[in-house]
Amino acid sequence: MSISQRSDDDGRQAWLRGVAADVARQDRSSSAERAANILRRSITEGALRPGAQLSEVELTEVLDVSRNTLREAFRLLTHEGLLVYKLHRGVFVPELDERDVVDLYRLRRVLEVDVLRGLTHRTPELPDERLAPLRAEVEAAEAAAVDGRWAAVGTANMQFHRHLIGLADSHRLDDITGRLLAELRLLFHVIATPQELHEPYIARNRGIYQLLWERKYEGAANQLQVYLLDSEQGLLDAFKAR
Repeated sequence: MSISQRSDDDGRQAWLRGVAADVARQDRSSSAERAANILRRSITEGALRPGAQLSEVELTEVLDVSRNTLREAFRLLTHEGLLVYKLHRGVFVPELDERDVVDLYRLRRVLEVDVLRGLTHRTPELPDERLAPLRAEVEAAEAAAVDGRWAAVGTANMQFHRHLIGLADSHRLDDITGRLLAELRLLFHVIATPQELHEPYIARNRGIYQLLWERKYEGAANQLQVYLLDSEQGLLDAFKAR
């Protein structure tokens, strides 16, 4: 076994151990949805990379579900575009392309920027405690960057944007956000190093949070608009350079 193969296997085993730990924390009332939630989170947090094949044998064991239940979870995620079935080969994490970048970032701008602009007309005023999760993710990203934990920076960034959309108080938008962030994380793998991808946006997240804290909602929305355009262009450039 080569060093590269051994590294890949070690990473896969670490992911499976993480899945097993996640199972222990989940409500067991809906097995297929529980399994789908765990796998979706694995994609959003970067543990499952584009092109990875999912093993029914491994996952039925660590998720503690039947094969039929696991296949239902696969069906749910395939419907969301987070998994693909390849005939005679199995189930895989999809590999996205430039068209997906443009499509997903169009959706991000529609959702995220509109949510911030909508705060201008909110009655009553947004309470301070609603901004606490945003501050927590900004601080988590800053701390992880100091330690060189760039995957953790990426996860904090994902959660920051989830909380931004959460300010709309819409369960429908929250549902859309879960899928959106998972697909985004798949796109982010096109950039070779997580530091290169996430470091420029740590301070920008802090700036958006500060504007929200000061109740400068239009300014925050304008900053986010530019932020998302820059992020989109960075990904498109990375695809072109491959």
